[in-house]
Amino acid sequence: MAHVVEVAPAMSMPQLDKARHVKYWTRCVKTLLPHQYISLDSNRMYLGYFILAALDVLHALETVCSETERSDFANWIYRCQCPGGGFRMWRGTDFGELANDGNGKWDPANVPATYFALVTLLILGDDFKRIKRKQTLQWLRKMQRPDGSFGETLVEGQIEGGMDPRYGYCVAGIRYVLRGTMSGPLNLDGEEVQDIAVDTLVTRIRQAEAFDGGIADQPFNEPHAGYTFCALGALNFVGRLKKAELPPSVPSPQEGPSNPQEVVRWLVYRQTDSLDPDANNDSEFVGDSMSAKITDRELESILPSNAAPPGHNDAIESAKVTDRELENILPTHAPSPGHNEAPKQGVEPSGHDGTGSHGATTGFDWHCAGMNGRTNKIADTCYAWWSGASLHILGQPTLYDREAVQKYLLGKTQHGILGGFGKFPGDLPDLYHSYLGLTALSIAGSTEVKKVDAGMCISEDAKARLKNVWKSWGIDSPQDGP
Repeated sequence: MAHVVEVAPAMSMPQLDKARHVKYWTRCVKTLLPHQYISLDSNRMYLGYFILAALDVLHALETVCSETERSDFANWIYRCQCPGGGFRMWRGTDFGELANDGNGKWDPANVPATYFALVTLLILGDDFKRIKRKQTLQWLRKMQRPDGSFGETLVEGQIEGGMDPRYGYCVAGIRYVLRGTMSGPLNLDGEEVQDIAVDTLVTRIRQAEAFDGGIADQPFNEPHAGYTFCALGALNFVGRLKKAELPPSVPSPQEGPSNPQEVVRWLVYRQTDSLDPDANNDSEFVGDSMSAKITDRELESILPSNAAPPGHNDAIESAKVTDRELENILPTHAPSPGHNEAPKQGVEPSGHDGTGSHGATTGFDWHCAGMNGRTNKIADTCYAWWSGASLHILGQPTLYDREAVQKYLLGKTQHGILGGFGKFPGDLPDLYHSYLGLTALSIAGSTEVKKVDAGMCISEDAKARLKNVWKSWGIDSPQDGP
């Protein structure tokens, strides 16, 4: 008698355990961070950005943090503002009253810190009246190299730090917040403040475009989703983003990317159902999921009698059993091959009724796919943001499977006990992946969190506050802004 296999339906959409996420971020803001963050003590500005931005996206900032606390956070940020403009990452380098030209090199303003400070102030609803706007814009221009790239700090007149698109993104974001979309010289307090060299920035970004469509940190290097996002975000901030191909007879060296369709194609191919860090794909991650795998010998005892076990050369072609079939015949205590983890708490398994009553309680779902950052890599929580947001910036938000991304985030990397998100399935949560997991959920269509602006990586509510800030400076809001 033939063995009839009943195929289980895909599991329903897992849910965001919002209470656990709020509790996770509440611990982060109210108590000490775990000891693993000690090495990041000098990067407190971006840790604070992750925490407050996450609570905002979860609709919880005003309930978790009192008005006094939110005011204290803003005051701390302003204490990190440097006298010559820009912000430092923390107060550990602030000499206070002892500051002078001689020790200034030990306390420079920092480009990423300045962007994080400005957007965090937007999240907190600050009026920006204490911002050293003129000095910051003057300092910003000094951070650009002749090749168009930007550095991280300025020490004794020398630009220090990397030269990849991350710094270009932060500079363009700072410029956008402080002067909107206006180009050219700007008169502030009776003094003419020069703009950055936008054309040179665009050229630098275009030079880093790779043959397969992605954008790298430098010319001839491998493209990366994070660099691609930063490059596209920078172009978007300065109003030079090219979203559609122009006719070949109309060259556009002042816009980028040079071939938007190729970038879109490369980004679409970042979606992958390769989720297992212990599989053959190159990965530095080693987990403990091998203990849940089963051997061919174990399979031999549970396969139907008319099927040869894997590795049996005589009948393997005529009796291959697919993973979908194995899901229905494996004992309930064993995961199916290729499934690298047992179901997590709070994640519904893939049985008919959600209780595991149908076949194996593996929680496996065939409609689950995350995003990777480079070719032939596995999915990673953060790239659901870097790759997905890049498609949104390019005006192509429907070209990736957003439902599959939600299932990956909620069913695979959401931590069922602590809240937050890990890098890979089974990982402990961290601030970076936990925040980008929330923002990726938002742009993927989740209604359980606030809408997030793909260009600025903050909630649309926070970005909307720029309108009043610009109005106070006499800047018109752009009709079709980034």
